[in-house]
Amino acid sequence: MAHSESEVGSGIATEEDYFAKRQLKQGAVGWVLLVGLGVAYVISGDFAGWNFGLAQGGWGGMFIATVVVAFMYLCMCLSMSEMATMLPTAGGGYSFARAAFGPLGGYLTGTAILIEYAIAPAAIAVFIGAYCESLFGIGGWFIYLLCYLIFMGLHLKGAGEALKIMFVITAIASVALAVFIFAMIPHFNSSNLFNIVPTQNVGASTFLPFGYIGIWAAVPYAIWFFLAVEGVPLAAEEAKDPAKSLPRGLIGAMLILAAFALLILFLGAGAAGADALKASGAPLVDALVAVYGQNTWLASFVNFVGLAGLIASFFSIIYAYSRQIFALSRAGYLPKNLSLTNKNKAPFLAIIIPGIIGFLLSLTGEGDLLILMAVFGATISYVLMMLSHIKLRLSRPDLKRPYKTPGGIITSSIALVLAAIAVVAGLMVDPKVWFMAAAIYVAFIAYFMFYSRHHLVSGTPEEEFAQLKAAEEELN
Repeated sequence: MAHSESEVGSGIATEEDYFAKRQLKQGAVGWVLLVGLGVAYVISGDFAGWNFGLAQGGWGGMFIATVVVAFMYLCMCLSMSEMATMLPTAGGGYSFARAAFGPLGGYLTGTAILIEYAIAPAAIAVFIGAYCESLFGIGGWFIYLLCYLIFMGLHLKGAGEALKIMFVITAIASVALAVFIFAMIPHFNSSNLFNIVPTQNVGASTFLPFGYIGIWAAVPYAIWFFLAVEGVPLAAEEAKDPAKSLPRGLIGAMLILAAFALLILFLGAGAAGADALKASGAPLVDALVAVYGQNTWLASFVNFVGLAGLIASFFSIIYAYSRQIFALSRAGYLPKNLSLTNKNKAPFLAIIIPGIIGFLLSLTGEGDLLILMAVFGATISYVLMMLSHIKLRLSRPDLKRPYKTPGGIITSSIALVLAAIAVVAGLMVDPKVWFMAAAIYVAFIAYFMFYSRHHLVSGTPEEEFAQLKAAEEELN
């Protein structure tokens, strides 16, 4: 698809000039940093948010949901590793769907991911505010604003520098989780897991106090344990040796996160009690206070260092949304100015504009409901990405795949079915919030149908891949 000067952008004379102003810093990220990036995307979910699943499904419902969701994410990461090495571009899931289903498929996937990544930091900002309130007595809008200003500023300095800072923050947060885990072990009592009073729902018991339906309702909060790990391929254009580093980054991060999720779910609720944590804004701190009492060094340490975990995810998801917007904008799906990069090769408008929107969302203070909105976008994108894996396996078996998914389309089909179930899970918790997220998605679709599909740009990695595919089909 050729493009005219007007399609590329006002004042840009050639295709070469267009892409020169839209370059990321290549070779800035090795596989260890990618593992750190994957863990950083998600680690805030260990510190806050997951516990709302206890209020929906009890400990048993949350446990079953977490095991099923972890399996879904593992299958998904194995499938995405194949696609990421086959098409290593900054678009991630959007790029895979674009290759499989054309411009509309790519756009639907990319904007679903964008909803996830733009809203998740707002939820995390609310949790950072809760931890700051507990630690310093200061929370609310001032803390949310400070988070956005500081960490958007750091990202404007460039990817390599930002991700190295993020790696250090994530390492510190991991130490806090380890301290929490070891502190809870001596106080674990299995009866504490089941201290939520059973309801009259079908299947209700001490294990499943809200019945079978509670398992489904807990799914969005189980997803919060892993949400955004699939963003590792967004660093593909900045990765060293993506064929090796991307699979290592995705799978390594997933295994670490699964271990943390299960340990925290068992030991946090098992020491402090599921009922005590189900509505907490800072569950790890509250668990330590319940076990060790007020004003202990353990609670203060985990509270203070726990901020690092929340900040690591907040920091890294800003990276994720900026790269997703960069790829969509560079290809013309979103306004093209959003993909302009500064002297540090950072897409500055793609960092700043969603940050402003996220800050405004954080002012609601409703962290649990913002999680539901983020999960809506995430699960829609998971369905589309797994369909892309199956489609590319069937229609393009000849493509070079430096990494192949163990189990092939069986693995991606399992993830597809589980993701489709998860899409509807948000309805079980709050239909109004679910439909609000759906309305945002519909607005994005309308923008594509009425405008951006007529202004797409050739020459991007995704479009070149599509042109190569078309040329090969003509020859055959």
